Amino acid sequence: MTAKTIVVGNFKGGVGKTKVSVMASWEYATLLNKKVLLVDMDPQGNASTLVARSAGIDAIDKTIFEGFRSEDLQSVVMNVTENLDLIPAAVSFKNFSKFLYSKFSNDLDQITYLKKLLEPLKANYDYIFIDVPPTISDYSDNAMMASDYVLIILQAQELSLEGAEKYISYLQFMADEYDADIQVLGVLPVLLRAGGRVDQSTVIRATELFGEDNVFKSVIKHLERLKAWDMTGIRNDDHHDRKAHQAFIDVVNEIEEKLERFELVGKYE
Repeated sequence: MTAKTIVVGNFKGGVGKTKVSVMASWEYATLLNKKVLLVDMDPQGNASTLVARSAGIDAIDKTIFEGFRSEDLQSVVMNVTENLDLIPAAVSFKNFSKFLYSKFSNDLDQITYLKKLLEPLKANYDYIFIDVPPTISDYSDNAMMASDYVLIILQAQELSLEGAEKYISYLQFMADEYDADIQVLGVLPVLLRAGGRVDQSTVIRATELFGEDNVFKSVIKHLERLKAWDMTGIRNDDHHDRKAHQAFIDVVNEIEEKLERFELVGKYE
């Protein structure tokens, strides 16, 4: 077993990256019984907070930055559920760039440190999801270099579409400059309003821009229950919860279909 590693990204903030990272990890672990590691590479630690709250964990006493400083990420892995583990982040991680520059003298070592430290963990998991800040930064560079695939989140608005374009352009830059071996898994639409005209037109434009096969048929619609989970943690108590879960179950099923196609293409290349 060698984990498929997926970074969830867009260079526009507030588009739903963290929620998709958490929920894809959660559905894989609880519904499909896959072994999953969620890596929080955002100093705000929102993914860590949501996962801990959902699992009834009151305190996070170890973080990814400690793992980077000790050269051992296994030591900061937190078990959340039977199949889900978390490497949490905290505000102290804002000093990541200073740490990298003091530790390494060349660019390649700086941007491949996460890849190096994740390698010993890959045999323990089916999937590793990485949540990153919406910035061109050492966080994004490390996540891209460590990942096999990127899932690009597209909130249905113009700035998010531009952020997705910039993300793909930057992926190409990383491939050209540093031989990053990463594939675009697809573009996942997150709608501001179900049935909204602007939302629909943005998805149509994304399809024209990226190609029909590259835009997910599944979409995450605007659901108030998702906001409620930020306060209560992830629940499955009523039909509103189940409706929200189903949206992400559909996404996970489509991720599986896309991964199977990538693997088939790889076999015949």
